[in-house]
Parts: sequence; structure tokens; C-alpha cells
Amino acid sequence: MKLKYKSLLVVALMAAGGLSSCDTDFLDVTPPTEIPGDAVWGDGALSEGFVTGIYAGLQQGGFSEQMLASLTDEAVFTHTGRNINTVNEGSLSPSNLGWVDNTYGWGPMYTYIRAANLAIQNLGKATFTDETLKARLKGEAYFMRGYYYQQLLRYYGSVPLIKKPYALNEDYSITRNTYDECVKSIVNDLDSAALLLDGKATVKGRATKIAALSLKSRVLLYAASDLHDMPTAKAKSTVLSGFPNPEFLGYVSGDRNARWMAAQAAAKAALDASNGGYKLTLTGPVSPAEGQANYIALAMAGASGDKAIDPTGANDLIFGRYFTPSFGEGARQTGLNNGPNGYHNWAGNTPIGTLVDDYEMMDGTPFAWTNPTHKANPYVNRDPRFYATVMYDGANWKPRPSDAKDPANQIQTGAYDLLDDKGALINRKGLDTRSSSIEDWNGSRTGYYMRKFIDPNPSLYDNTDRQNIPWPFLRVTEVVFNYIEASIEVGQEAVALEWLNKIRFRAGMPAVKATGAALKEAYRKEKRIEMSYEEQRYHDARRWMIAPTTLGRPLQYINVLGKFKAGKSMKEPYHYDTSVYDYTYTPVEEKSHENRTWVDKMYYRPFSRDEINRNAKLVQNPGYDK
Repeated sequence: MKLKYKSLLVVALMAAGGLSSCDTDFLDVTPPTEIPGDAVWGDGALSEGFVTGIYAGLQQGGFSEQMLASLTDEAVFTHTGRNINTVNEGSLSPSNLGWVDNTYGWGPMYTYIRAANLAIQNLGKATFTDETLKARLKGEAYFMRGYYYQQLLRYYGSVPLIKKPYALNEDYSITRNTYDECVKSIVNDLDSAALLLDGKATVKGRATKIAALSLKSRVLLYAASDLHDMPTAKAKSTVLSGFPNPEFLGYVSGDRNARWMAAQAAAKAALDASNGGYKLTLTGPVSPAEGQANYIALAMAGASGDKAIDPTGANDLIFGRYFTPSFGEGARQTGLNNGPNGYHNWAGNTPIGTLVDDYEMMDGTPFAWTNPTHKANPYVNRDPRFYATVMYDGANWKPRPSDAKDPANQIQTGAYDLLDDKGALINRKGLDTRSSSIEDWNGSRTGYYMRKFIDPNPSLYDNTDRQNIPWPFLRVTEVVFNYIEASIEVGQEAVALEWLNKIRFRAGMPAVKATGAALKEAYRKEKRIEMSYEEQRYHDARRWMIAPTTLGRPLQYINVLGKFKAGKSMKEPYHYDTSVYDYTYTPVEEKSHENRTWVDKMYYRPFSRDEINRNAKLVQNPGYDK
């Protein structure tokens, strides 16, 4: 086998952009046009370059222009023609897959699994002398193979397990392994990774022992969930109950409690090995201001240009994708992709009303539009994480660009009475609406904007600036949630409450005191809020099998209207002012942009028609055979 050096170098560079601390001495090697494969595994720097290339399958993390949040009840994608409707309206099929991101696409995942197989196979007989480097690289290859198979498993159900690199002219037909076999294979890879990476120096952006343990906890938690316990899943879905190969989707028998206990043990092991995360030792809630600051610090992960943000928020990050300014990576323009159009941003993945409504009041009681006090002031006295996640009408934000008249620098998503320069009464749409005087083609449909993961540094406001926020694939907080959920399921409610309240105290919220079904519901809502926009909800709604009543709900927007109080008025430029205006807030359902519908085949993605044609042994997922 021969490896083209140029191809190897390109792949390595793709990943090295997110691995700013990795050793790149191998780039100084001056090779011939082609390097024999044996030579790659005889040189530590070239071997590291190859393994670095395996990380390229992480792509932009979750910071694609279209985010997975917009396939859930967190957000809607503002723009049309991106095939997101195909998924959210339940019309996806083997010949029409809708939008598929390369972070979980069938072809990309197997491409990088093959690269991991090559590394695992060859590192065992590599001839370079640095045994510590050799062990670390092999551990990273095992971790990445486990990670990519985990991606396939949670989107598609079981898949064919391929543990060797195919050669030319081999028979590529292969059956799906069972779900149980896939879980065991991934866990074995992660156990191998943890063993090989134990005691190795941490390299920013690369796999570690803690990352392997944390991913294992996720895999085992999913395996214990409703969707993958086939007696439970069949009772909740006629589509799944009619599938003739339930072993591809979950466990057809066995001790489910033992699976929950395994998930709990894995989460505890990861927590014990971690650095403790970020501010998870509190015994009571912090102030609302500190709760908001804590949540912003977590999202920024120490990478904000705003020096007022606590950089130790990075302590929660276990495994992240980092971005390099010189590479011009698209993930660095998350603020541009999602910020308000009145700042010349693109309003991509905007929060929907069902997410906003799930943020509690500061005293821990639910928000309700039927409550007159809540309805009159819906954005007052809410969970501090709301203010760190969502931009809403009247919220303070960065200085506007020079072509926008807004000295107050507040989000404007409503319509407001104003007096024009002649004193005549007009009603003007806000600068951040789809009728904006700045950019009326980019604007939120929902009346909200994403704030989480957008650097609040005031110097970064328009489409010429970029940010360096890493994408959090794994963080301590997720492991805590894994531990809480498994503890609830095995009946250890005191343990679950202790850890659940640690997260709430960090956010400035009061303790939960629920038990039984109420505790499970409180946990699920807490995870929805804490982990919003982090690619958790897509999978949680499915594995909990609550998607029909959550992901399948119509989109909810907000209409905001500002009318002058008696005897009050305001001339341009507008600013939010409750002494001048009576504001009314009207939630509305909207179906013209996306008519969201849940059908049970959407618990899993389909295999493409081309893939089925290439591999006659591949059994299609339920609901896609018509």
C-alpha cells in the first residue's frame, strides 16, 4: 500500500486546525512525491500526522451554519432551501435524506473509521521507537473509532461493524450487527483508549482517558433508554413494533436494570476521573447575575475576547473542537450565522417559543402565558440561563454598526409607535425584524435570537469579525446529567437530587425537591435548559420517546407590539421604555415555513437508496421500505 504524502498532509492539516497545541514538526519533513505506507509507520511524526487526520471527521463540531438544534424543539432554521423541512415534516426517505451533516453522515463516518482501522492495525507494528507516543496515538485511534461508531449508532441504530481496512476488490457486502454487539464494540474501543491514554500528557483538542470514560457513559446511558429497550419501544410505537429485526434497534431481552446500573457506574467513573468541572461544589444558589455569568463562562469555555468572562469556564470542557484563525474555519462565524440581522448577521438558528416558555421563573415555578403577570412581562424574573441563551425584544446587546440608529443597543423584534420628523404617528418594525431597514432578508421569524455560543465581546458585531469559541463534544456537565438520570432509574433519588441541584445552584436557581415521576420530569426539563443548542435534545427526545409531543409540535413565534401610553410619545430613534409604552406579547403558531409533523420512522435516519443498492445485505430501518 502507498499513501500519497500530499493527501496525508491535507487531511492532517484539516484536523490540526482544531488542535492548536499538537506537535506539527512532521510538517517540516520534505518527502518524495509518494511515501510507502511502511515509512509512515516507521516515523513518529508521520504517524502522528496520520492520526491527526482522523480528527478531521469532527468537521466544525456542532457549529455548522445549519445546527442540529433546528431539527428539534429548540430552534428553527430561518432560511429556505436547505432540506431541513424534509426532516421536520417527516417526508425523508431513502431517496430524499434531507439535510445531513457530515458529522454523522454515513459515508464520512465510515471514511474516518477506515482511517482509524489503518492506524490501529499499523501502530501495533510501527517501528519508530517512541513507545509513549505510539501508545497515545493508538489510544486516540481507538477513541475516534468508538466516537464515529457512536455517531452512527445513535442516528441509524445498529450498523455493520468493520474492524479492518478493506482492500481493493473485496466483497463489501456486510450485514448489520445487533445493537448489543455495536454497544459492546464501542465500549471495548473506549476501554482500550482509556487504558492506552492513562497517564499520557493531555494535548488540547485530542482524546484523553477522561474523554473515553465520558463517551462510554453516554453510550451506556443511551443503551439503557426507552428507545433501545425493545419491549418498551414496541409498546410506544406501532412502527417499531412491526419491524422484523428489533435486534438492530435495541435489546430484545435481558436485565434493563443492569443496563442502568452499568450506565451509572460508567458516569461515576468519568466523574471521579474528571477535574470536577466548573463550580459544581455549591451548597446553595448563587445570585441571578452570577448565575448568568456562570452560564456564559461555560459556553465561552475560556475563549471569549471579553476579559470580563471567567476563563475557568473551560474547566467543564472534556473534549472540544478548537478553531484556528489562520484557517478561516466556518465555525468561527457562529455569531454571523445566528446573530440579529440588525447587526448584519444572518439569524440562522433562532429559538422557538416552546424553548423560551420552558425557562422557569426565578423561584422555580413554571412560566405560563395564562398567568396575567407572566404575560404582561414575559422576560422578567426568569431563570438566569434564559438571558445567557436567548436574545429577546428589549434585551441589551452590542453596539450597533454605524448604519443603524440605535444608541441604546437593544434587540428590536417588535413593532412600535413612533413620531416621525413631522410629529405624525407611525408604527415602525424593529431593526431586528424581517421588515428591518438594515437587512430585511435576514431576520428572525420567531421574534427571538440565539445568544449562547456568541461571543459578547463588543468589538465582534458584524460579518467581518470571527470568534474562537470551541465546540463542546463532551463536558463534565453532561456526565453529571448521565449520572443523575441513571441514579433516578436505579432508585437512588437522593444522589440524583444532590447532583441536579449542584447544576441549578451554579445557575442561581433554587433546589428541586421532587420525587418519583416528578423528579424524572424535573431532570428532563433541567437538561433541556442547561444543554440547549448542544446537540443533546435531538437524541434525548428520541431515546426518551417524547418526540411526538415535543419535536412534532407546531412552531411557536412571538409577536411584540409597543403602543404609546396615554400622554406619552417618542421620536426616532426608538428604544425600549416601559414608562412610554404598553407592550403586548402574543404567542402564535406558524406552519407556513415548516409544518412540523412527527412520524415514528424519524426515530432513526434511513439508509440511502444508493447504500442499499451497494450492499444487498443491509436491512433498511423501520418505516422506510415504502
